[in-house]
Amino acid sequence: MNTQASPKASLPLPADERLEGRSRRARTEPMSVLALGDGLYEVDSSSGNTYLVDMLAGRCTCPDHVFRNVRCKHVRRVAMEITEGRVPPPGKVAVECVDCDAVLFVDEDATGPFYCDVHTLYPGDTVRDRETGDRLTVVDVSDLRADHVRIRDAGSTVAEYGTNENYDADVPVVGAVYPHARVAPNGPVPESLKVYVFPRTRLRKLTPQD
Repeated sequence: MNTQASPKASLPLPADERLEGRSRRARTEPMSVLALGDGLYEVDSSSGNTYLVDMLAGRCTCPDHVFRNVRCKHVRRVAMEITEGRVPPPGKVAVECVDCDAVLFVDEDATGPFYCDVHTLYPGDTVRDRETGDRLTVVDVSDLRADHVRIRDAGSTVAEYGTNENYDADVPVVGAVYPHARVAPNGPVPESLKVYVFPRTRLRKLTPQD
C-alpha cells in the first residue's frame, strides 16, 4: 500500500477567490495529508503540529475543534484534498500500479496486484514475458490464484513451477498463446495453439510506446 503523504503545500485558490476564514486558511496554508485508513487522516499543519482527522465523524484533535467545536481548517483541508483526488476518500487506500507509477484508489480490503487502466489486461492484448522476453497474446484473464491452478503436464501449480518462483503465489493467473502457431494445409496445428498459464505479475502489457 502507498503510505506517501501528499506534498506539504498550499492549494490554488479558486478563480473567484471568495473563500474566507477557515476555508481560505485551509487552502492557503502549507499542509500535508496522509490517509491512514478507516476514515482517519494525519495532517501535518503549517504550524509544525500534527493532528488526527476522523472524516467519518467530522472530528479533529486540534484545539480549534476540541475547544470551539467548529469545523476546523484541518477537516476542511482533508475534504478539499479528497475532492481534488490528492488523497483517497474514506474506505479507499492509495496504491501504485505494478507496471508504472500511477496511483490508484482502491477499496481498503482489496487484494492486489493492482494495475492502472493502461496496464489492465484484456483478451487480445499483447504482453511480454519478463523471464524470457517473449511476446504472447492474452486469451484469458482469471480470478484464480497461481497457487490454486495446476499445470496438467507439470504436476505442479502455476506458483510452484520452476520459472515462477520469483513471483507471488497469491496473484491471479493469465492464459496466453505464442503468436507463432504452425499452420498445416488443414489449418493450425492444435499443439502449436497451446495456452500457457502465467502469474499475472510475470507478464507486462505492451503499450503503443513499446
